[in-house]
Parts: sequence; structure tokens; C-alpha cells
Amino acid sequence: MATKNSPAKALKAKPTAPAKTRKTPAGAGPLPEMTEAKAITPMGWMHTARFLTTAAELFHLPALDVPEIAFVGRSNAGKSTCINTLTQQKQLAFASKKPGRTQHINLFALGKQGVTDAVLADLPGYGYAAVPKQDKLRWQKVMANYLVTRENLKGIVLLCDPRLGMTELDEVLLEVIRPRVEEGLNFLVLLTKADKLTRAEGTKALSIAKLQAGGGQAKLFSALKKQGVEDLAQLMWDWTHEEADTQEASDTHG
Repeated sequence: MATKNSPAKALKAKPTAPAKTRKTPAGAGPLPEMTEAKAITPMGWMHTARFLTTAAELFHLPALDVPEIAFVGRSNAGKSTCINTLTQQKQLAFASKKPGRTQHINLFALGKQGVTDAVLADLPGYGYAAVPKQDKLRWQKVMANYLVTRENLKGIVLLCDPRLGMTELDEVLLEVIRPRVEEGLNFLVLLTKADKLTRAEGTKALSIAKLQAGGGQAKLFSALKKQGVEDLAQLMWDWTHEEADTQEASDTHG
């Protein structure tokens, strides 16, 4: 019978440890497989996010062969807050005190132990009135070119304040990416600040967004209430690991 401090008792008290059929002899240390690191969760994976680079022009962006997901939206849609909440880091994405002033594409690498297996791209917010018209036009062109030509782009998250709805610039962006979405590019309309809505308002906004997504998905999100955070992390994982999961399934059944 195992004593109070025996290894057998200790192993039994750890529900998260992998289930094994072999027993540990009394007085012996844990078996090697018991000390293996647990598989990383989508939320744990998002927490590995770290700054990679920033670029003012497309040709400054590095050519990457890992999946990339772009976050786009109006300057006041809560894009930086969303990225910081998703990655559980307070200042990863820079939230300017003057919305619309940040005019760079910022890339953040994802992957455990410093190995990059995916990238998040934080695109400049658009639609802020204080930005000169010539700057607006330039950045609209840069963003459109990025969304159309970035070869490793696997998905786009369009952030939208459901209280304001889709703006004209949001509609323009939708038209730009529509061909790629129809070809299979992952797309999500993320309705931020969902805590500002009643349940009925949220349901209505979600229904409208699903129609506007045109083949994409729509989800509610609240950084304040942490609503939809884990679902978004899981979706980001799924988008960027589709090929790996498909290959693993093929190897398992092959």
C-alpha cells in the first residue's frame, strides 16, 4: 500500500499528468514520460507573441514562409487592445494616444521556445479624421496591396465596433479581399466592445456581421469581460496549423 508521501500517491494526485499503465516502484522517482512538457494550448501559444519587425512600406516586410494573420480595422475599433488581450500582454501592440497616427505594419512572431511557427500582422488603423487625406490615401493603397499580394497570408481579422456598424472604408476593404476569401482565405469579422451591447443587440449585430462577412465568420469579443478570447485564440491556432493538422491526420490514418 502506498504511504502518504510515496510516488504512487503523488502521481494519483496529479489529474493533469498523462495516463500511463506502467507503475512506479516504491521509492523510485517519476517515470520519464511523467516529466514531459504538456502540449501547448492556443492561449499559451498566443502568450508567446513577441515583436518581430515594423515596416513603413511593403518592400520593408521580410519574406516569410510561416502563416500570417492580419488584424485590420478603424482606428477606434479596439485593435491594439484586442491583440494585447489575446496575447495576455499589456503593451505588445502600441495604442497611440492619437488614433490613426501609427502608420506602420507591425509583425509579431508566435511559437514556443523562440521558434516562429506563425505571425500576427497589426495593420494601421484607418478612417480617423485628423489624419491628412494624402496619408489616408497612401495607407489605403499600402494596406490594399498587402492584403492582395502577401503570399503567406492565411487569414484576416476585421475588427468592427458593432455600435457603429460597417463604415464605407470597411466596405471597401471587404471588396478588396473578397476574391481571396472566395479562393479560401480565412476571414473573420470580430465585433469588439461586445460588453456595451445587450444580449439582444449582440445577437442582432452578430447576424448582420455574418451576412456582411460573405463566406467568412463573425464573432463577438470583449477585452473588458474577456468574452470570446479563448474562442479567438483557438481560431488563430486552427488557421495557422491547418496544414500540420491535416498532415498529422493523414499520417495517423495512413
